[in-house]
Amino acid sequence: MSKLTRGVRIGVDVGQVRVGISRSDPDGILATPLVTLARDLTAAPDAVPSDLAELAALVVEHEAVGVVVGLPVNLAGKHGPAALHVKAYAARLVDVITPIPVTLTDERMSTVVASRRLAERGVRGKRQRAVVDQAAAVEILQSWLDAQRRRT
Repeated sequence: MSKLTRGVRIGVDVGQVRVGISRSDPDGILATPLVTLARDLTAAPDAVPSDLAELAALVVEHEAVGVVVGLPVNLAGKHGPAALHVKAYAARLVDVITPIPVTLTDERMSTVVASRRLAERGVRGKRQRAVVDQAAAVEILQSWLDAQRRRT
């Protein structure tokens, strides 16, 4: 198997209201929280929403070699409305950041796990809502990085 190419990866947790963003170190070992973007649901159909534009700017700023987007698969392994919404978001992202590859990865339970970990650290209420999207993006990217390492 080929080794994971060196470079920063950006992790993305797409929500209806916010988009959590994380990044990896260049060696692909550790994912860390980066920022939470507000979804721009008012952009004209032919315009790039501000959250996608900001995400594209982060890809450039961090010289990312790839973007990993969490795909919410339900517990039965099926793609519901949320998964279709994320696939549409990822497709728009591809248009904005080509040739940087966008990978969809199963993110079942990432927000639940992130919320639990934050609560265990005493982060609750409003403070938790402010960072849970970033924490979920960390969970998504970290589990993807771990899976890539297990393959090599």
